[in-house]
Amino acid sequence: MLISDFLEVSAVEADLGASNKPGVLRELVGLVLRVAPDLDPNQLVETLQRREKLQSTGIGDGVAIPHGKTPGVDKVMACVGRSKAGVDFQSLDGMPTHLFFTLLVPESEHGLHLKALARVSRLLKEARVRQALLDAEDAEAMYAVFVDEDGKL
Repeated sequence: MLISDFLEVSAVEADLGASNKPGVLRELVGLVLRVAPDLDPNQLVETLQRREKLQSTGIGDGVAIPHGKTPGVDKVMACVGRSKAGVDFQSLDGMPTHLFFTLLVPESEHGLHLKALARVSRLLKEARVRQALLDAEDAEAMYAVFVDEDGKL
């Protein structure tokens, strides 16, 4: 499984405008809707908010991976957003979050969910990958970083 199997360039945003966690989650759902406009945005936001109530998906080093299983999704879907200013996402290290990689998966796909999360986590643990994403000129360049670096795993 490659990240390019579930991430499309149109679901990448290089300049998120939201300044708080609820706003970021709504904006990320908007990115998913770019590739799947028939999904229920309220249900997707609720899925992500429910997961955040368990524990923040802000894993530290400026990265968050909001994710969840949700009805209506028939395959793994992803989106990526970057906040240049950073957002307080209640990250484990207490630092602002700049990179958001969102995963939405069908309710029935337990193994696939974990494989996708593991792949994304491995990639974003690399400081050089995070820096390349932060330095990328635009969404297309960010997408290219994911595709290029994922091919090296």
